Amino acid sequence: MSNNQPSIRSRTPTIDIYIKLAQYPVMSDLIRKRMRKDLFRRGVTNKEAFEKEVKAKAIESQRREGMLNPLYEEDANVWQERKARIRAFQTDAYFANNSGILRLEQIIEEVLQSQARATTSTALTFNPEIAPWRLLFEQGEIYENMPPQEREKVRHHLQEIKVVLIKRIISDQLPFIGIAKKVFQISDLRQIYQRRIGRGKIGGKSAGMALAWKILQTMDPEIGADISQQVSIPESYFIGSEVIYDFRLMNDLDHFMNQKYRPLDEIRADFPMVEKAHLEGQFPEEIVERLQGVLETLGDSPLIVRSSSLLEDNFGFSFAGKYDSFFCPNQGTPEENLQELLNAIRKVYASSLNPDAILYRQHHGLIDYDERMGILLQEVKGERHGRYFFPTLAGVAFSQNPFRWNEKIRRQDGFLRLVAGIGTRAVDRVDKDYPRMLALSHPQLRPETTANAIKRYSQEYIDVIDLEENAFKTLPFRDVLERDSFSLRLLASVDRRDYLQDILSTATLKPSDRLVLTFKGLTQDKAFVDLMRTALKRLEQVYETPVDVEFTVEVEQDYPTVTYKLNLLQCRPLSTRADDGRVTIPRDIPAEDILFTSYKLIPDGKSEGVRYIIFVDPDTYYHIPDPVAKLELGRIIGRLNKRLEKETFILIGPGRWGSANLELGVKVTYADIFNTAVLIEMAVTQDGRVPELSYGTHFFQDLVESGIHSLPLHLGEDGEGDGRFNWSFFHDAPNALADLLPGDAPSSDYIKVIDIAALPGNVRLNVLMDGANDEAVGYLTHGEWKRIDVGEGRVSTDF
Repeated sequence: MSNNQPSIRSRTPTIDIYIKLAQYPVMSDLIRKRMRKDLFRRGVTNKEAFEKEVKAKAIESQRREGMLNPLYEEDANVWQERKARIRAFQTDAYFANNSGILRLEQIIEEVLQSQARATTSTALTFNPEIAPWRLLFEQGEIYENMPPQEREKVRHHLQEIKVVLIKRIISDQLPFIGIAKKVFQISDLRQIYQRRIGRGKIGGKSAGMALAWKILQTMDPEIGADISQQVSIPESYFIGSEVIYDFRLMNDLDHFMNQKYRPLDEIRADFPMVEKAHLEGQFPEEIVERLQGVLETLGDSPLIVRSSSLLEDNFGFSFAGKYDSFFCPNQGTPEENLQELLNAIRKVYASSLNPDAILYRQHHGLIDYDERMGILLQEVKGERHGRYFFPTLAGVAFSQNPFRWNEKIRRQDGFLRLVAGIGTRAVDRVDKDYPRMLALSHPQLRPETTANAIKRYSQEYIDVIDLEENAFKTLPFRDVLERDSFSLRLLASVDRRDYLQDILSTATLKPSDRLVLTFKGLTQDKAFVDLMRTALKRLEQVYETPVDVEFTVEVEQDYPTVTYKLNLLQCRPLSTRADDGRVTIPRDIPAEDILFTSYKLIPDGKSEGVRYIIFVDPDTYYHIPDPVAKLELGRIIGRLNKRLEKETFILIGPGRWGSANLELGVKVTYADIFNTAVLIEMAVTQDGRVPELSYGTHFFQDLVESGIHSLPLHLGEDGEGDGRFNWSFFHDAPNALADLLPGDAPSSDYIKVIDIAALPGNVRLNVLMDGANDEAVGYLTHGEWKRIDVGEGRVSTDF
């Protein structure tokens, strides 16, 4: 090549422009805007002619890409993006041919000088709503570090910056923002931002945990004693809510987004396919790299992958148990641990389309909301006990206690469902097991009064992570808890048959001693009770509404006492039912009209004018030999729930409703029961044990949020006990199941639908619940009800 021949670079100056602007990937749009303004000012072209040329070239590019009708075939957003790219190319070409690189460098310098910068001035020199992250954090920190007198002058600016950051990173829910802007500092928001993986918000569960922790770190005597050194949160990372969109887009899964508008039967039928498709999906490379970094930071610590959708744990809508969470023991090779983590994330993403979650959104008017799924990655808090890993204590705490099993109990002091080990047994309905129900006003006052009852209603199993088998397990607690552990005397008592003996020293235990988890030592320790009560009171005061909190507790020996560390896992506003007003139970109800009474763990509320009773006889249910037939009862109740959606009806059956164990109760989900007015759980002794009822579980939260009253009915072996039940009425009343659901007539031996309107005397059922006096009654009442003409063999229907 001749030395006089010009280089390719000098003959194609547009490349020089492009390469130069590529060094400013974020600011390049602003620089090009200034370049066009310079071209228009100098008369090289004008705005109208330039835009006309851009449009023509954009249409030409559409045809080149195979579009026959460009004006109608392309989405508006894609069309705008196409024009933006053409506009950038045209700007570079015009500028290269008419100005050159020297003028471009001058424009770049002008743009750089014109950028907003953080300032110590009391005037805010930029619009926070459109400002970059860096500028928001820098300006916010400058304001927060000002002397108090100067900071007061910019308080409104600081609050605006906080609100913008909260809306971008955490939540756009106004009740949450109203609290968070008063609690969070800029440094807190920066830390959340730095731990976010991918774009989008961190979601409701992550938001609640972070806010609760910050509230309890605040040292303000007006909201209680300082417990900041006794409260912590697990090591946590947040996958942003936009990542699920990236995941679905790159795996061609976005067509599943319309599942929420399909009929429920189709959603149920499709869900296994939806889940399988998600499990086969791949993640963007940059997300995988960040997750590898998280695993390197956590080492071999177990972690949990938790859903954190935008609506989850919100004011009025908790979504309790609607989306999935998964434990990752994290004991394999780095490659195995990464794959296990990715699979857990895939499953959480799939759970956003599960039938119960979609129905919950439909029922609460949220179906049209763009519900995106963030994810909370949490280190599991606990200690190693031989081959097992678990926290000493875990559970769920409520700042208000709706149940009083003794008149001394103060509702406002709160309530705990407490377990040893991982807290899944406190929030889920598990078989053959009972968490410790603890009223914080009187922690030693149990619902049970005898040694036999305490043993019967005690925790038998413990959830742990088996470090050797790299698996989550449920085991008998006596096989796991170490007898020489100093914390054992807080958790257990020794079974002496007729009484339970406190453990004063683990050294006195004999191998033959049978332990019972009573948590008596813990309830006697004022330090633990005060910590829990203070935390709940402070959170309720700042939230300005009752709250519930999932937690673990670390117990550390500080001879001769012990100390407690409260680890917050999540916090949300506690859903409460609309107040029915004070309920007074009449004392002149004719005995023959009373169908049932109950006197234990009674909530406040009433349901009047009930038309239908759906009744599953506990004795009949427990003697059904075929598990398939038991499972089908739940589906029949789901169909009745739909069939009677315009009627008032109640459900009565063996507790536990919603149990995964068919031996303990009818397996139903929220989708099967959400139209009922009252759900009555009959605690009938079976094989010497009484099923635990639902208060405090995710299932119970569903009932509260749907306005469904949950009423326990405690009966003994022969139907006698604290409550009374008119067995003859329920056995003798006609069964309307075949008239309502002819296809389910073969199940009439197992499930009965009683049409109260079909009974003589134009009657309905009233259910009154007086929580203050721990009394409930269901009775037939005569009134001016709409008369239903019921012919022989025909159900009364006035739909």
